[in-house]
Amino acid sequence: MFFKKKKDQSLSSERPSLITLTRPSSIVAEQFRTIRTNIHFSMVDTDLKSLSITSAGPGAGKSTVSANLAVSFANEGKKVLLVDTDMRKPTVHKTFRLPNHDGLTTLLTDRNVDLTSIFHRLDTENLFVITSGAIPPNPAELLASNKMEILKAELEEIFDLVIFDLPPVIAVTDAQIMSSKTDGTIFVINKGGADKEMVLKSKELLDKVQANVIGVVFNRVETKNDQYYAYYGHSK
Repeated sequence: MFFKKKKDQSLSSERPSLITLTRPSSIVAEQFRTIRTNIHFSMVDTDLKSLSITSAGPGAGKSTVSANLAVSFANEGKKVLLVDTDMRKPTVHKTFRLPNHDGLTTLLTDRNVDLTSIFHRLDTENLFVITSGAIPPNPAELLASNKMEILKAELEEIFDLVIFDLPPVIAVTDAQIMSSKTDGTIFVINKGGADKEMVLKSKELLDKVQANVIGVVFNRVETKNDQYYAYYGHSK
């Protein structure tokens, strides 16, 4: 059975991090739709089933990008699952105001858990979330496990698109592990938040695992016409 959000967890309240829901007609929301379109073009010869989203360092806004892209793809009619794969500093449950007692950690450590009991079905049609669950002592080992491979395959059977919100590349090996498993990777860079050396090092780490980096989102760029939300992105 899917978890349902309580009324006081409604997404109708103003949330800058979920602008595709709170202000769908804004410039920023349109930029996320542009990123969605560019992802389609970049994977025109491949059936995109899984997408990793990461950054060079913390604070780039990769979780904001993950959440808004998930909403954008769901609005397009795809059955989308957003998985909080940052089991060190999870944020997806906060963004969507969900409980985080059980989640990805539960699925990877409990052999008897029912997969469908961990999904959170949101008010937004076609959008589902798996939170991180309890923070484990060995996130990298869990992500590299055979159990994760099996789980990913099961999720791709159920959903049209699975988006994995990953930790930063340089901080830990988790992003390298998952980026090597997914169909495509989006790299988020925030203006003024990552120097050239950090970005190049991140690219080198992703190249080592043959991650398919399909685009870069340049985040936190101020826009004159929509200054309340001082970020937007574009995919190259």
